[in-house]
Amino acid sequence: MDWELLRTSFWPMLSGGLAGTIPLSLASFAIGLALALVVALMRISGQPVLSAIARFYVSVIRGTPLLVQLFVIFYGLPSIGLTIDPWPSAIIAFSLNVGGYAAEILRAAILSVPKGQWEACHTIGMSRTLALRRVILPQAARVSVPPLSNTFISLVKDTSLASVILVTELFREAQQIAAFSQEFMLVYVEAAAIYWVFCLVLSSGQSALEKRLDRYVAH
Repeated sequence: MDWELLRTSFWPMLSGGLAGTIPLSLASFAIGLALALVVALMRISGQPVLSAIARFYVSVIRGTPLLVQLFVIFYGLPSIGLTIDPWPSAIIAFSLNVGGYAAEILRAAILSVPKGQWEACHTIGMSRTLALRRVILPQAARVSVPPLSNTFISLVKDTSLASVILVTELFREAQQIAAFSQEFMLVYVEAAAIYWVFCLVLSSGQSALEKRLDRYVAH
């Protein structure tokens, strides 16, 4: 065990995670979640055209590998005259991917709200938009927290794919250190351990959030 290599490689990889992996995950998840809400509302809008567009988008995203989506955006678009830098390319790809998966989570959460809630809102004169904002979405949000949290944790791990389009993040740093030191097993296991710690912290945060929401609902 090369303890000196472990010590010297730890901070560059951790820095890559804190300065690359986490910001990339947060930005992509925030944009993807906003997109997912729009797509979910299109699915339940009752408008055939909007619903068909949303279904097509979800089908494409869920039916194709994330790595292929990254390659299409970063390597494919330049062939038609549209060149995007690595970071924006990664954010676009991850956001679109999150949007496709989270849209179904939000749609199911919205549909899980009892119809009586809609009827009650209609009875007191609320518009559909106001009912969604004030009554339906807050209840759906509590239902969707666990699966959305899992989606975010998966996204943190999936950002390692951004290394193939030259985005500097945790795994990209690990690749460079491994190539220089030729200690591939040691460096990659250390990188895996850092990802594991990140996910443990996020899982703890998810559990705390779920408990807080449970107490809120109970009161």
